[in-house]
Amino acid sequence: MNNDLTNTQYFKVTKENEISVKEIIAEVYRAMTEKGYNPVNQIVGYIMSGDPTFITSHRSARSLIMKVERDELVEELLTEYIKSEAWND
Repeated sequence: MNNDLTNTQYFKVTKENEISVKEIIAEVYRAMTEKGYNPVNQIVGYIMSGDPTFITSHRSARSLIMKVERDELVEELLTEYIKSEAWND
C-alpha cells in the first residue's frame, strides 16, 4: 500500500453491460425452449407467483429474469403485444 498522501489514488467501478427487458425475455424464452419447457406457461407462472423456480437456470435464465421487476416484465410484454396488434380495425 502506498502511504504517500500527496498523490490521489483512482478507483474505477465498471458497470455490468446493461441488458434490456426485451432481451432478457428473449433469452429466457430461448433457454426454456432449449430445455423443452413451455416458455409461456413458465414465464406466466413466474410473473404470477414470483417463484424463480418456474425459470430454468440453463443459460443463466433464472438469474437474468430476477434482475427485472415482475411488473416491468408485464409492462414490456403488454407494450409489445399492443404494438403488434396496432389496434387498427
